[in-house]
Amino acid sequence: MFDIRLVNGRLTSTMKHLFVSLLLLGAFLRALAQCTAPASEFQLEGDYLLAGLFDIHHDSSAVKQDRPEAIDCSSKPFILSSYRRFQLMRFSVEEINNSTKLLPNVSLGYEIFDHCSDIHNFPGIFKLLSVDGLIQPWGDPHKNLSKVMAVVGTYTSTQALTVAPLFMMDPIPMVSYGAASSVFSRKLIFPSFLRTVHPNKDVIEVIFNIVQHFKWRWVAFLNIDDDYGNDGRDLFIKRIKDTEICLAYTKGLNQDTVHSKIFRQIEAQRIDIIIVFAPEWTAKALIHKAIQLNVTKKVWIAGDAWSLNKELLEEEGIKNIGTVIGVSEPKVTIPGFSDFIYSSKSQNYCENAEQKSFCNQVCNCSSLSAEKILAVDPSFNFPVYSAVHAIAHALHNALQCESGRCKGNITMYPHMVLAELKKSNFTLLNQSVTFDENGDPNFGSYSIVFWNQSGDAEEIGICHFHPKFNFFINNTKIQWHTKKEAPTSLCSQECDEGFVQKQDGIHQCCFDCEICLKETYINKTEDPYECINCKETEWSAAGSTSCTLRVVEYVPFTDSGAIMIMVGAWALVVITLAMSVLFAINYNTPVVRSAGGPMCFLIFGCHSLCSLSVFFYFGKPTTSFCILRFLPFLLFYTVCLACFVVRSFQIVYIFKIAAKFPKLHSLWMKYHGQWLVITVAFVTQALLLLFGYTFAPPKPYNETLYPDKIILGCDINLKAAFGPVVLLLSLCFLCFIFSYMGKDLPKNYNEAKAITFCLLLLILTWIIFVTVKLLYHGKYIQTLNALAVLSSLYSFLLWYFLPKCHIILFQSYKNTQEYFQGLILNYNTRQ
Repeated sequence: MFDIRLVNGRLTSTMKHLFVSLLLLGAFLRALAQCTAPASEFQLEGDYLLAGLFDIHHDSSAVKQDRPEAIDCSSKPFILSSYRRFQLMRFSVEEINNSTKLLPNVSLGYEIFDHCSDIHNFPGIFKLLSVDGLIQPWGDPHKNLSKVMAVVGTYTSTQALTVAPLFMMDPIPMVSYGAASSVFSRKLIFPSFLRTVHPNKDVIEVIFNIVQHFKWRWVAFLNIDDDYGNDGRDLFIKRIKDTEICLAYTKGLNQDTVHSKIFRQIEAQRIDIIIVFAPEWTAKALIHKAIQLNVTKKVWIAGDAWSLNKELLEEEGIKNIGTVIGVSEPKVTIPGFSDFIYSSKSQNYCENAEQKSFCNQVCNCSSLSAEKILAVDPSFNFPVYSAVHAIAHALHNALQCESGRCKGNITMYPHMVLAELKKSNFTLLNQSVTFDENGDPNFGSYSIVFWNQSGDAEEIGICHFHPKFNFFINNTKIQWHTKKEAPTSLCSQECDEGFVQKQDGIHQCCFDCEICLKETYINKTEDPYECINCKETEWSAAGSTSCTLRVVEYVPFTDSGAIMIMVGAWALVVITLAMSVLFAINYNTPVVRSAGGPMCFLIFGCHSLCSLSVFFYFGKPTTSFCILRFLPFLLFYTVCLACFVVRSFQIVYIFKIAAKFPKLHSLWMKYHGQWLVITVAFVTQALLLLFGYTFAPPKPYNETLYPDKIILGCDINLKAAFGPVVLLLSLCFLCFIFSYMGKDLPKNYNEAKAITFCLLLLILTWIIFVTVKLLYHGKYIQTLNALAVLSSLYSFLLWYFLPKCHIILFQSYKNTQEYFQGLILNYNTRQ
């Protein structure tokens, strides 16, 4: 205690100096007592600095300014989960500094900024890049560098896209714990960018598998309207392409979004599955509005940015919106972090005037309790932890640390740290930390969580990406809002069996159901949108899901009808042979000569050859069978008809024309006109058949008119058969004309009447056959065809030759020269 006295009412000069000294000492001691704590949570001195960018506050206001200006983040809404991640970086650096194995004689420091805005936080970035307050982007890259070796951050993709190009120039390694947009995998644009969070494609893959697992087909996708959200939407659209999942509605969300319009549209389209791919502040606004508007009975699929949000889990009315399933980072307990938070919150941080003057390194978080920080959403905590440790391991390797020391003679540059970062391979909390060629993590997994009735995000499944993809959900843990099984989400109800889906509008999930017609079927596993035609050997009724083999039918040789017809053919051969013998014995008699003489034997031979066709109408058709089914009959029956044409002409000519044209008769007899006509007819028919069968021979044909069976037959090319058939019809027509002209000749010379009758039988036979063929298409049409052929042969045999055989055998008196001359004399007398 000092005793100060006045001399003449004033302090002496010595006493005055002593008094001032005492006042200054007191002020110093008071300042010393107040500032024993660290200077600031945002800064720590060290041999090497790590930069940190954390959005402790969030500025979502629209850009409305006339000139560039910075922003005071401390005045913006506070994000507690980001503050926890900020503390996790501080803890990670302290843990490394206390380690004797990792960077043993090297200290890490940090310079952290509250990166609350996408566009207003450049002063902090410039400070990190500057040396002595100056930025020299065109200077020597190996001189005047700041002490910053790497950057941890940022959280959102838009923030990263804004600042990353500045760090890529040097290049300074930037390890993000939250920027998941696909663009950062492009190393030509972001060569020094790595991340410890999975890219959007992995999160979308998990969401896709959730939707696929529950067979939901009609979904809405709501995303934040920025780089992160739009990238997620585009990846989802690409992933569901060529699947049964339809994106019924999509909308980008921002601060100006009218949520009521979105929910009205979702209700109008009857969408029950809503995917929300957005950060927590965007998701909060959406869910709050859903509760306010009483949106119920929906399934919400939460992205990893808000699936563990504690505030929403505890929100009043959250249970009324439906069922919430989310994708989240697995909850990882980081040893020592809780103790660090309790220790950190027990300290008071001093902030000098210089620190306060630099923006966005002030938190005003002294009122936060350790319990509140530890209870907040732990999302992206391990990515922050692993990002700091990855940088530390890279620095450890670049400094060639071994045997408890790091080499101090190595000048360290950020690109050296980057090179080692890319080769990262270390174990952290039982996870092997490595990066692929794009800087994306080769470690980690995702949990699938369900917001249960107790207000917790309960893990119900897991999705691993490494070493191979593995997806699992325990359905029994989910308590659906329907109180039953998983709800369905369809634009149109599934079609019944045998019905095909005909798309209605732009979405393949919206369709009408149409029954598949007969001869078609539907296979929903292959293609639910098209009816598939059955094979030619199969059939189906309308509304079928498969085809049935048709029964193959043809007339076998063992068929009773076939046997009877073949017996008839053999009988015809025997009869013609017997008649040939009979005619040969009685060759010089008037009956044989009036019947045609030598032509009779040609007719008998051709009849026998024609009968060969009958045998090829039975059995399984082949190409050779089809040819022999028609060729013998067409060729040799032509000869038969030509013989009857000539015979009819001769009879008419002798009795009615010869006397008027004697020279014509002499020429006919001289040049054997009858054989000439027969030969021309035969050769012409042979050439027509050769030409037609060469280019279009008859071939086996499957008649599929009946739905349940195939009738095997022979297909005739109409163009190829036209010539031979026309020739036959022409001969038939000529024969009919000549025979009709001789209807009034003497009785024994009246072969014309017999020929006319045979021709009428022939024509009637084929008219009956053609009529039946038009009405009936069964296998027995082949039997009827063979019967028509046989009938054509028998018509001449029975009605032309058989009466003459009867005269020869039983009326021999009529088979004399005198009898015939008497008939001719009577005819001439009448004429």
